[in-house]
Amino acid sequence: MALKPTIYKLRISLSDLNRNYYDTLNLTIAQHPSETLERMMARVMAYCHSAEQGLEFTKGLSEIEQPDLWSKSLDGQVQLWIDVGEPSAERIKKATRLAETVKVYSFNSKSNTWWQQIQGKLTRLDLQVWQLDWQEVCKLASYVERTMELSVTITEQSAYVTIGSHELDINWKPLQLPISD
Repeated sequence: MALKPTIYKLRISLSDLNRNYYDTLNLTIAQHPSETLERMMARVMAYCHSAEQGLEFTKGLSEIEQPDLWSKSLDGQVQLWIDVGEPSAERIKKATRLAETVKVYSFNSKSNTWWQQIQGKLTRLDLQVWQLDWQEVCKLASYVERTMELSVTITEQSAYVTIGSHELDINWKPLQLPISD
């Protein structure tokens, strides 16, 4: 019998000062049985950093042909493709052919090694690659509960997060920005 995902309910008060985007998000997230809390919270931070109308979690780890998050146009075309983790260069190249905008959020302890190995293969691709601070993601994951209320304020290259009585900063750095920037 296959293991079932664990369901989390999040209510996020989001203020993205970089993009003047403000919203209250009610998210239901399914944590795949093989997914760590750190990866799940990295997906949440990627969602907050890229929040827009129509952005949604996909089947993710359950469906390898889908990204972790995406938004689609009314005619079903992928507008935004977001992968969380350290995808292969081939997967990223395929994503840039399928979607208008591609973002990758790397977050774990092997992130620097992954980037050193893959960077040269991506320099001509029009995509964004962000690296979340691993220790901060671990700290955020330590506060996870099945039902949570969060406040996330994004400014510059960090997010100030309150979760219950806990406060912390989640920082990220751009590893690659779109060619047009």
